[in-house]
Amino acid sequence: MPVSRPAALLVLVAFIITPAMANEPPTLAVEGRSSQTPWAASLGRFVAVAWGASVDGKTDVYVALSQDEGRTFGRPVRVNDIEGEARLGGELPPRVALVSRAGGGAPEIVVVFGSKVTSTEIKVSLSLDGGRTFAHGRALQAPGAAGDRGWHAMALDAAGTAHVMWLDHRGLAGRKAEGHEHHEAAAIDGVAMAQLSGLYYAQEGGGTLPAERELANGVCYCCKVAMATGPRGEIYAAWRHVYDGNIRDIAFMASRDGGRSFDAQRRVSQDDWHLAGCPDDGPAMAVDAEGTVHVVWPTVTGGGAAPEGALFYAASRDGRTFSPRVRIPTLGSPKPMHPQILSDERGRLTVAWDEVLGGVRQAAMRTLKFDEAGQPLFGTTTRLGTPGTPSSYPVLVATPRGTLAAYVEGKPGASVIRVGGS
Repeated sequence: MPVSRPAALLVLVAFIITPAMANEPPTLAVEGRSSQTPWAASLGRFVAVAWGASVDGKTDVYVALSQDEGRTFGRPVRVNDIEGEARLGGELPPRVALVSRAGGGAPEIVVVFGSKVTSTEIKVSLSLDGGRTFAHGRALQAPGAAGDRGWHAMALDAAGTAHVMWLDHRGLAGRKAEGHEHHEAAAIDGVAMAQLSGLYYAQEGGGTLPAERELANGVCYCCKVAMATGPRGEIYAAWRHVYDGNIRDIAFMASRDGGRSFDAQRRVSQDDWHLAGCPDDGPAMAVDAEGTVHVVWPTVTGGGAAPEGALFYAASRDGRTFSPRVRIPTLGSPKPMHPQILSDERGRLTVAWDEVLGGVRQAAMRTLKFDEAGQPLFGTTTRLGTPGTPSSYPVLVATPRGTLAAYVEGKPGASVIRVGGS
């Protein structure tokens, strides 16, 4: 990746990596800390997992790299150079991607994460030595940008350029600086308030475009953004938007010229979920080798006195119009959450999510196929984690030996990251 960085930082920590034994998934953790918010990436036999490890209210970002398709992992290395600066959460995990290097060997590792020092920032850090060291984090937004920001996503194009999007609250900060008060208005008109939050975009690594810019406003501010790139260089984004009437449905946008311009936003599905607040639960997206865009998302159906949460799937072959939504069968709770979707090199689709059953949160995944008429068919559900132990926030990667899921296991304050396969 053609980018230059200041001197890299090496931070040695006590760590816990338990290799898989008798079908036991590997465990990633930092000793004395609670581990949450995983994200994962794969490139051939390499698998990288990034996560946040917290103690005493402070969080750092760590990455561990596997060179054997996720069977074992090397020592976790801290990414952020300012101790405790990371600002992470279930819907704003660190994002990690792998870039192949000329001549082979361990890939370059790109990490994007939220930071909170004097202000909230979206930072990017790069490792050129297979995850042994990471360069000092560089902010993607303008220096001194006011307000809060986060809920970012990242996707790499074929040249290794990282495309990053995030939600940004600088519009609200600007209004407050002008002396406007919004507390009463927020309760009355969530749509007007949402216009002060925007979807921002920037490139990192070989890009020639100007710095960050706003692509849309009116976003639902606490739901993750989803990104993916297509086989012909397309850049896709999906997010939860606030439509008239406080309807919080999924919006979609595409660039077909490397990020120089984006199409007008489109609505993935007319769900008409009315909510005077943020559900903290956004969409996920994948693009297969033929260029079909696959989107999954949570919403609430039924309305009235008996609303019910559900996960849905829709696809687009042209990046403009989407198929009618199809409900994803889950384990049976009234509120499945935090969906993810993966398309592997063979075009096989896998969906993952979590939900509460019997008072215990359970992560799960299942395959998605299609019949001759193109209708979705869902395979057997695989539960992730130790029975009776909470598991949540699964993320998916493809390896030559199959699909892997990284997920949080354990109770808050004492959780670890597990990496298991289908």
